[in-house]
Amino acid sequence: MQRIIGVDVGLKRVGIAQSDLTGVLASPLGTYSYDEAIAKLSELCNEGKVRLIIIGWPLTLRGEEGDSVAMVKKFLEKLKKVIGEVPIQTLDERFTSSIARQSIRDSGARQKKRRKKELIDSTAATILLQNYLDAN
Repeated sequence: MQRIIGVDVGLKRVGIAQSDLTGVLASPLGTYSYDEAIAKLSELCNEGKVRLIIIGWPLTLRGEEGDSVAMVKKFLEKLKKVIGEVPIQTLDERFTSSIARQSIRDSGARQKKRRKKELIDSTAATILLQNYLDAN
């Protein structure tokens, strides 16, 4: 069985989440630098563990492509070179980081932990992926 992977590309880091084998529940896999994320995704795909990658697409509040789209497109270009035939789908990621911050806050995490950008990025990837899983 294969998993679906969710990817949230940020300015400095990339959050990655994975589905369970049934494709029902998303969980964080971690936060990586760009190069580490490409290597991790390549490893998972080349081992045959991935059936689909969902990439967060940074739209503006008006639903238009924002300035961050160029950054995500660059990441996608690199990723496509190393993952073989695994399909990639983009998904509107508006509000995932805000929802991630609120989710971390609601979990009772201490303020110091809530400020960790790595936690926010991996949680945002998890929320992105869970939104996809819930809709499909």
